[in-house]
Amino acid sequence: MQVKSPLPIRDGVAASYLWLPEGQWQNMLEFLLEQFPDVQETTWRLRMKKNELLDAHGNILHADSPAKRGMCIFYYRELEGETPIPFDEHIIHQDQHLLVVDKPHFLPVTPGGRFLHETLLVRLKKKLGLEHLTPIHRLDRETAGVILFSCEPATRGRYQALFQQRTINKTYHALAPHLPNLHFPLNHRSRMIESAQFFVMQEVAGIANSETEIDIIERRGKLSLYELRPSTGKKHQLRVHLNSLGAAILNDTFYPVALPCKGDDFSAPLKLLAKSISFTDPISSEIRLFESGLTL
Repeated sequence: MQVKSPLPIRDGVAASYLWLPEGQWQNMLEFLLEQFPDVQETTWRLRMKKNELLDAHGNILHADSPAKRGMCIFYYRELEGETPIPFDEHIIHQDQHLLVVDKPHFLPVTPGGRFLHETLLVRLKKKLGLEHLTPIHRLDRETAGVILFSCEPATRGRYQALFQQRTINKTYHALAPHLPNLHFPLNHRSRMIESAQFFVMQEVAGIANSETEIDIIERRGKLSLYELRPSTGKKHQLRVHLNSLGAAILNDTFYPVALPCKGDDFSAPLKLLAKSISFTDPISSEIRLFESGLTL
């Protein structure tokens, strides 16, 4: 359940919130130290001194405030030493309802883990001052290209419905080994589920829940530039589908083998690009086509 934040957006970052689970704690500080073992007590005391810990009703919480199951608390997430990502996003289109952006490789869309200010959403909120900006669909941190944002909560659902009803057309480009024994174009369908390995997807036997049209745009020596048109939107779908055919995308650190995190190494971007997106605008009824200016 989404709850309206009593804390304003600060430097492009919306307050985080948390529902207190079942448990018993002497006070709010004890709960916070148990819930966030990596955050120092002095940090929480400083936040509370600045009135930056509130409940859903806007009441200021202190170290000795009661901590009870079902409470919703709001706070600002902070990161120390966040590494700048040295690539810029570019705005393709902006109107009252929609923002279309060309995302670079390595830039996450939303805050999470070790990324906060160096995310596309926070960058855009700082740059444009759009408080209600929200991504309408997903794009992996490793993937570059076109992504849509909603600017207006009142019409957001109409754009989200395009993805739910599969009435939106997405085209990707990928650079991967050539597959001489296959005939293109081809349609790859499979059943994808989450693997036991963290963040990795796998194909299993069963009714297909993912589908991608795959064609070759051009040969590049031992590689091919592939055109991918997914009709479903499973996590890592394109990476899994090409890998299952024997053509893992160049510089993929998850498929066929999940490699250790490269941290802040920006030298080898995943060769996957969300090249274009098209749909009939649910507000204006116009045919929309947005294309990335990036290439592989």
